[in-house]
Amino acid sequence: MDSTTTAAAGGNGMTMDLSEEASPMESSATTAGTPVDDQKQNLNQVINSIQKTLGILHQLYLTVSSYNVASQLPLLQRMNNLVLELDNMSRLAEKCHIQVPVEVLNLIDDGKNPDEFTRDVLNSCISKNQITKGKTDAFKGMRRHLLEELEQAFPDEVEAYRKIRASSAAEAKRSAKAQNMLSNGETKVKTEN
Repeated sequence: MDSTTTAAAGGNGMTMDLSEEASPMESSATTAGTPVDDQKQNLNQVINSIQKTLGILHQLYLTVSSYNVASQLPLLQRMNNLVLELDNMSRLAEKCHIQVPVEVLNLIDDGKNPDEFTRDVLNSCISKNQITKGKTDAFKGMRRHLLEELEQAFPDEVEAYRKIRASSAAEAKRSAKAQNMLSNGETKVKTEN
């Protein structure tokens, strides 16, 4: 077995031919595209580098667990591969801008599922939304009650107020519609990202 082309031959019978793999320097090449595609490509490159690093670590484990004098050269080659791949991963990660909440990292450190964080955030949002909806409903009820009371005391002023509100609402609706109109008369369509 040639130790320069075969990366691992261990207890699991797994072998990997390094001569067909791209070097860490070659795997960092990118092609131009849209920013979203570039971000996805950068993330995929980092993920591939992580997986490759894990493979190299597994190979190192197999080499070290069955170490003898003859396996010194493959061990050094694998150590060098690990250093190169970690360097490559570091360079690729600089292009990847992902924000992970500290709470998620703490959950992972504690050995818990990060989906718990997502569930807790969603539950918190739902409860805050219900509280806000309750406040909004209370203000609507108070406004309705105040208008009823004012209408009994000042019917003419309330009628004038309602006319002003109706005209300003119609004007706001016209201006919102005008903002969505293009110069050729077509309407803008909001795209969802």
